[in-house]
Amino acid sequence: MKLSKESVLSFTPMSLTADGKGFYPVMGEMHFSRYRSRYWEEELYKMKSGGVDIVSLYTIWIHHEEIRGEFDFSGDRNLRGFLEKVQKVGLSCILRIGPWAHGEARNGGFPDWLLEDAKQKNYEVRSNAPEYLEHVRNFYEHIFQQAKGFFLKDGGPVIGIQIENEYGHCGGFSGEEGEEHMRTLEKMAKEIGFDAPLYTATGWGGAVTGGMLPVMGGYCEAPWDQRTTEIEPSGNYIFTKERNDHNIGSDHGLGVGITFDMDKFPYLTAELGGGLQVTHHRRPIATGSDTEAMSMVKMGSGANLLGYYMYHGGTNPKGKLTTLQESKETGYPNDLPVLSYDFNAPIKEYGQMSDTYRKIRKLSMFVKDFGGDLCEMSYIEQPGNPLKPDNLSDLRCAVRACKKEICDSEMYSGFLFVNNYQRRYEMADHDGVCLKAFDESGNAITEFEERDVKNGDYFFYPFNMPIGYDAVLKKANMTPLCILHDEKGRINAYVFYADERDSAEMEIEGDIGDIKILVLNRYEAEHAVKICDEFGTEHLVISEYDIVERKRGKNNRGYQIYAEIPSDGQDHSVSIRVWPDLEETPIGFIHTDAENISETYMVDSLDFATYRYVDEFRNDATVTIKEVEANEETRCYHIEVEHIEPDMDEVYLMADYAADKAQLYASCDIETFNKGELIADSFYTGQLWEIGLKRFIGAENVKELQERFEGDVRLYPLREGDEIYLQKWPKMEDGKACRLNGISSVAQYKIIII
Repeated sequence: MKLSKESVLSFTPMSLTADGKGFYPVMGEMHFSRYRSRYWEEELYKMKSGGVDIVSLYTIWIHHEEIRGEFDFSGDRNLRGFLEKVQKVGLSCILRIGPWAHGEARNGGFPDWLLEDAKQKNYEVRSNAPEYLEHVRNFYEHIFQQAKGFFLKDGGPVIGIQIENEYGHCGGFSGEEGEEHMRTLEKMAKEIGFDAPLYTATGWGGAVTGGMLPVMGGYCEAPWDQRTTEIEPSGNYIFTKERNDHNIGSDHGLGVGITFDMDKFPYLTAELGGGLQVTHHRRPIATGSDTEAMSMVKMGSGANLLGYYMYHGGTNPKGKLTTLQESKETGYPNDLPVLSYDFNAPIKEYGQMSDTYRKIRKLSMFVKDFGGDLCEMSYIEQPGNPLKPDNLSDLRCAVRACKKEICDSEMYSGFLFVNNYQRRYEMADHDGVCLKAFDESGNAITEFEERDVKNGDYFFYPFNMPIGYDAVLKKANMTPLCILHDEKGRINAYVFYADERDSAEMEIEGDIGDIKILVLNRYEAEHAVKICDEFGTEHLVISEYDIVERKRGKNNRGYQIYAEIPSDGQDHSVSIRVWPDLEETPIGFIHTDAENISETYMVDSLDFATYRYVDEFRNDATVTIKEVEANEETRCYHIEVEHIEPDMDEVYLMADYAADKAQLYASCDIETFNKGELIADSFYTGQLWEIGLKRFIGAENVKELQERFEGDVRLYPLREGDEIYLQKWPKMEDGKACRLNGISSVAQYKIIII
């Protein structure tokens, strides 16, 4: 929903509201101070194209006042500059002003000098001690000066402020003392001038909220868990009214550890794990399906805001006095990489759009067009739905529904959610089941067509959904994706997706007129985006590669393809399929009529127009590796990357290594490589270590990359018996692993569509 300074933003016990109407946003966390400022706008457009409406972000104190009294809002720390980009791209923003943030930052974001001052003067941080509050006020005032003029009342993007983080759960006080501290911080922020319609606080695990709007979390695993073994099944794959994450909050029962009245506040999430940031001792891998299934379960359980932490990964800035990552040395329970804050996020450390990005984009597209209705629908517990995640045999179901007047009849309208996915565990198959949706009294509302529900399946089906202008979709065993409108705002088509074409059935009552029904398979849905041409017509575009919005003049949006080409010595073509057809063939493309009809695209008697880019792309970038040092404690390799072409937008190195950790040393100045500067690092997980070179070999005001790169990779051995958790251990040689198996490259090209 487009918000303006005239918008009245609030909430009901069900959802957020804008001008009295419920709306369902998607929120994604990005830390501006953990990403290069010259790429902020591009990355925000990626987030927007992934379906994000609201950017949430920490203002990490130690990033701005590492040395007492010396505030730094320059370069990558320029909050005001970031808010300008958020506004330009057309997103909203929630500022998480702390003062304690955690965010895997050193001291939870507190500067060292603050902790030393508290020790010397004998006062407690995160308390109402006057000395502490004086420092907080000074920090808040500097943040406000950066944000001034960017609040919603000014026509700016800032719609909300989060106070503190996990207060009373991770540090701070609980009970009335904690509530009073939260109210004190809120009052201080408002006195300073933070004027936003929403004030939020994290609400899981006994955290106190001070009466502010509580936001919840949920992660598919727990890399902060001190165990180094496989842990129990996550409760985030169970449909339940429980808002706590059983890993970061409470596992003692419904509402235990909740300090607010759940009947008075909507179920909103701010920290659904878009991935997982690995710790040294625990290194789980969050897959796209892990995140998508968990998100769908939260949606089915009544959540009316999908908020991801992190949505965009990053890199810790360099400190003036210390490194700025969380570590055991600073009294925290985990060791983190010095630089990498990749998080295995939907958009990764160097801007790579991942499988997770595409999978959860489907949910974002759905709530864009159907979220207003979903906001009115309550969670209805279903008979037989298990409430414990270790139940791997019973089928997990939920219903979101409400009564509506549809085609002159009052009926339940809603969605049946089914989840047969549990991360790292095998679920029982359910063959030939007739899925049913039940109301609150246990009466069957709808019975769907028979289908098999296999281990790993998760989906949701609509029933009694208004469709068109005078019809109702009684039921469908396929999932809504989006709605396409013509230039006058009239509905042109409904888009659905299903696991298999022969299972895609629906029952419509009434006349939908000229409205079309498009049915995709799941893969196609993950590679589909909705774009809007200059006339206002919406088109569905399917491509192997990611399509991202771009700024086009003052009033028009444009779109471009990010084509990633491997270094396989082959020429690669780039094509897109579009429905309805574009008014004009994009520059540089040809319209390939002969390819209009394809059995691989599940459309009901509709032809997707196919466009192929005239030029083909080839990645001739070469990587040479030379081992230069080897001993019991480390192995070092000198690498050179050559034949980086000027038209490449980015080159990613894909390092295949087996070791405890890896570090890349080089200089950010192309003329002074090999001066011993650490520029990238990684803890081994079994995944390829991806490194984007653009930030190292691209100049501030030059689009083209330099033609070569040099650096040194240093590996540290992983040994048998090391007390760490890995999902898959590498092959060991003489009791250890410390080797670089090879490095390939992927070249990224940008192609403008419109």
